Amino acid sequence: MKTGDVIKFSARALSGYPTRTFLMILAMAIGVASVILLTALGEGARRYVTNEFTSLGTYLLIVLPGRSETTGGPPPLLGATPRDLTLQDALSLTRHSAIRRVAPITVGSAPVSWKHRDREVTVLGSTKALFEIRHLSMSQGRFIPAGDPTRGLTVCVIGYKLKKELFGNQSPLGQWVRIGERRFRIIGVLSKKGQSLGLDMGDVVVVPVASAQTLFNTSALFRILVQANGRDAVPRAKEMILTTIRERHEGEDDVTVITQDSLLSTFDRILVTMTLSVVGIAAISLSVAGILIMNVMLIAVSQRTPEVGLLKAIGAPGTQILRLFLAESAILSLIGAGFGVILAYLGIWGLARAFPRFPFTVPIWALGAAVFVALVTGLVFGVLPAKRAAKLDPVQALSRR
Repeated sequence: MKTGDVIKFSARALSGYPTRTFLMILAMAIGVASVILLTALGEGARRYVTNEFTSLGTYLLIVLPGRSETTGGPPPLLGATPRDLTLQDALSLTRHSAIRRVAPITVGSAPVSWKHRDREVTVLGSTKALFEIRHLSMSQGRFIPAGDPTRGLTVCVIGYKLKKELFGNQSPLGQWVRIGERRFRIIGVLSKKGQSLGLDMGDVVVVPVASAQTLFNTSALFRILVQANGRDAVPRAKEMILTTIRERHEGEDDVTVITQDSLLSTFDRILVTMTLSVVGIAAISLSVAGILIMNVMLIAVSQRTPEVGLLKAIGAPGTQILRLFLAESAILSLIGAGFGVILAYLGIWGLARAFPRFPFTVPIWALGAAVFVALVTGLVFGVLPAKRAAKLDPVQALSRR
């Protein structure tokens, strides 16, 4: 028989049992859709994390107080630091050629009130450099002005959510608000940016770093954001930061410098492992579909014993019978895979509408791999019934023995 004849024969055989064929196709479709959907979730999570870190800025280094690792001696208290990061530590980093911008950060929580309205919000103390490093934008007014970071100016910039809560449709520019025990004049409103690593930029107040230190009665910095001059300058900038802080802290390596690339690579490894794990779990459903195909095809062999006997009686070799049954398995797998792809994209469309900020993406390799695995699964589990049919004796088959 020619290939076209084999396909036609197999298609007619499948159409003769529509309910059975539908159930096998449905099982394969669910397996393929599960693999594609879970792969899309894993790839979407990876892209979401990448976008979150990119929103922090490019060529970014984060300087944290405390050592991330120690060697020798008794078990240390992780995070303990001989001395805090200070504003002078941050300013000393601006003199290096590999560093473009430095933004000292002080963080605290304080009530913000205007007239009879008040709200507890996060207060960020920083400098003009934060605006460029974090890729912020203004909907009204301007950001904290450049100048001497040690001067505690009584100006502030508020998030768009806080502006709505306190002022409604009224312009807040020029208004005085009370933050904690001090008064600040509003000079700008941040544009809508959403959340970034858990911090809602719409619900913050940004004040000069020196003013924040006075407000919270501290000279310590929460962290220092450093922007290198480019990707190639990141390793040099990291070394310069460690050297400078070591010199200022009397030879102590008591800070941790985290680069953006190292964070992304760490999350990439975690998310790739997670994606492969869930895809492996989803692939089990393909195995279940393959087992279903095998069982149903075994039943089909017993139901079609006279048909197989007739084919062998007119001279069809065992290899031809084998091809016929394997063709049926392949057709079932491919049709099921096609419906699975459609089902997966419908699921992704629904999830994307429910969670518009999450980037659901199906990698091309996952699409091809799901279809390929479905075909291989169908063929592998179709071998046993095909071999059983090929070994039937034509006389016994025709006599239904």
